[in-house]
Amino acid sequence: MAAAKKTTVKKTFNIDPKLLKDAKAACGASTETDAIRQGLQMIVRHNAYQRLKEFIGSEPDAKDVPRRREPAARKRRVA
Repeated sequence: MAAAKKTTVKKTFNIDPKLLKDAKAACGASTETDAIRQGLQMIVRHNAYQRLKEFIGSEPDAKDVPRRREPAARKRRVA
């Protein structure tokens, strides 16, 4: 299966230079574009978290799902 091609969009924004500088330093971004990308990803993740948080307590009769774990691999002895 071929990898999906990334597309980018060029936009022009009016952003406070100090805010952009502070955001770039806060997230450790190497470029301004990377700082903006990381900020947008954080907003999307936060929104998804908020939607999931709304489900807390929505199934009071739900039972815990048992988890299966693979047994630990045994170390092979080398003679």
